[in-house]
Amino acid sequence: MSVGTQEPEGIVEDVTVWLTNEFSAKLSPVAVGAIVRATHRDLREQIVPEALGEMLHRLARDRIARLVQVL
Repeated sequence: MSVGTQEPEGIVEDVTVWLTNEFSAKLSPVAVGAIVRATHRDLREQIVPEALGEMLHRLARDRIARLVQVL
């Protein structure tokens, strides 16, 4: 996953698309989007903007992976 410097809304959208494709067999796009947005809220103002894309992807992916393991 590679996201350059861009607006947070664009990063959230990119991460949502990426993870929706990765977990499409296990979770709906709506559910993935909700997890990515919640993760973004948790990270906002907690990390430097330059790290947002990578951190959002990693944390949201981890949350989704843990969720699909228990489903």
